[in-house]
Amino acid sequence: MFITLRISRRVLSLVVIFLLLFVGIVTGKWVLVSNATVSKPIEQVKTDQKVMALTINVDWGEEYISAILDALDKGKASATFFVTGRWAKKHPELLKSMASRGHQIENHGYSHPHPDHLSVGSNQEEIIKTERIIEGIIGRKTRFYAPPYGEKGVSGLRAADELGYQTILWTLDTVDWRGDSTAEIIAKRVLNPAIQFGIRPNKSGAIVLMHPKENTVKALPVILDQLTREGFVLKTIDGLITFDQIGDNIP
Repeated sequence: MFITLRISRRVLSLVVIFLLLFVGIVTGKWVLVSNATVSKPIEQVKTDQKVMALTINVDWGEEYISAILDALDKGKASATFFVTGRWAKKHPELLKSMASRGHQIENHGYSHPHPDHLSVGSNQEEIIKTERIIEGIIGRKTRFYAPPYGEKGVSGLRAADELGYQTILWTLDTVDWRGDSTAEIIAKRVLNPAIQFGIRPNKSGAIVLMHPKENTVKALPVILDQLTREGFVLKTIDGLITFDQIGDNIP
């Protein structure tokens, strides 16, 4: 009788765990990676509104930040800068300028490592160290995490999860860091899918990935002008997520 009771409780626990996992995975909130369940990164947001988010990952390129901020001001657009802790530590005034001009500052880890090569604990150290540096400069904690290299292995995702962070990836990659990415090509990588062909399954809710590069500075006014003409509004990640009707990113 005692053995039967123990088995029944164990079976019941397994059933409950299975149901929780099933609901989480089916609703798109979680993803099963290497036998571990973690929150699914946001790559695009469901919305009927013409909104997009520009994200700019920063670990170098400080010489282009002021020009990027000027272009965003002129285009009346808000962006989200995911910065590394080591960069923020070296350039506190630029970080303050980003924040004071209405842009969102978020977490890109401290030293731009490969998250997939680190343990959960080491990834958390990267995030926490950066969080403290940014908060010390602009007085606000970060809540979103863009993993370096766009890696989404279980250790990085779980590290962000356990710290209460939402991991952010992208819909459209400008690949502007490559030497052969001219300003024209960078602009087309955003405008063609957004305007001519439509981002899946519609034109809205996309997250665009950019970096502080010379040709990005040249492409940005073209991108902003064309998107504005098409009726798009450029939001921060925070602003974009408010348009998410049910809290799920598009699969």
